[in-house]
Amino acid sequence: MSRTCELTGKKPMVGHTVSHSNIKTKRRYLPNLVQVTVHSDALGQSYGARVSAAALRTVDKRGGLDAFLAKAKDDELSPKMLKIKKLISKKASEAAA
Repeated sequence: MSRTCELTGKKPMVGHTVSHSNIKTKRRYLPNLVQVTVHSDALGQSYGARVSAAALRTVDKRGGLDAFLAKAKDDELSPKMLKIKKLISKKASEAAA
């Protein structure tokens, strides 16, 4: 399982741990990922996802998964979330017509 957020595309970063004597040692900064169940109001269904804590706060701020996915860029989303985004937009266009 990759350490990538399914909503924002956040991945591990590489940097240095710098000691008091200024010796640099390579290390990885991992994103704060949590396994959550997110609910789509438009589809009336819940989905499991591995999401960063920052993305969870953003989902709440934007008013739910549907609103978050509507504004999200396609290249940042995982294939699973991209499929859900297309289902939501399809459902919205059917409701509008």
